[in-house]
Amino acid sequence: MAVHKPSGLMVHREYRGQREDALVQWLRDDLGQHVNPVHRIDRSTSGIVLFALDSGTSRVLCEQFQQHDVRKTYLAVVRGYTDETGTMDTPMNGKDGGPKREAFTDYSCLATTEIPHPVGPYPSARYSLVRVHPKTGRWHQIRRHFNYISHPVVGDTTHGDVEHNRFYRSHFGLHRLLLTAVSLTCKHPVTGDEMTIRTTLDDDLANLFRQFNWPVDMDTLVGVQERLGGAGSP
Repeated sequence: MAVHKPSGLMVHREYRGQREDALVQWLRDDLGQHVNPVHRIDRSTSGIVLFALDSGTSRVLCEQFQQHDVRKTYLAVVRGYTDETGTMDTPMNGKDGGPKREAFTDYSCLATTEIPHPVGPYPSARYSLVRVHPKTGRWHQIRRHFNYISHPVVGDTTHGDVEHNRFYRSHFGLHRLLLTAVSLTCKHPVTGDEMTIRTTLDDDLANLFRQFNWPVDMDTLVGVQERLGGAGSP
């Protein structure tokens, strides 16, 4: 089962007794049965999350994620003009520290905009819309990688740019991370056939894209999916 998680909602509670809402609890209450998230995305990130309704399906899907056999596509709005394409490969440690591990993130720039409004020391503000394919799954990987190359994701209060975050809150009314998981390709847990799941843009992101004259249709934004095991797959 695939669900579109809104920005600001955690996938599941992080410790016993935590009272904040979580997607797992919502689904359990709605369906009246146990559900297993087979992966997770950050609380601040919106988009596709896969759930299994039984332990066998959960095991098969979790294995695909652990072996990096799942192709994930994200969209992000980042500060500045990025290169047309790129691969970010700075190693990363985890949330609690520890040794650094390999981390790879591919991206391509889909569109740019320049806003005639001073932000920080510059007389105007430039932004890029990027399509992102993380090849590994480190903590805050996409957000940290773009920060490392001086193109932080807009709305990132942990790794981002305070001035640009403030500008988007005041000018566009956006109080969120501009990162969303829009497509996921994996193998069906029963048939083994390749399947691609897509979602639509959040309304607030679609409204922003229209203001920038950026595309909002998913065929343009997601593009042609590469087959699992083909060029560019993990």
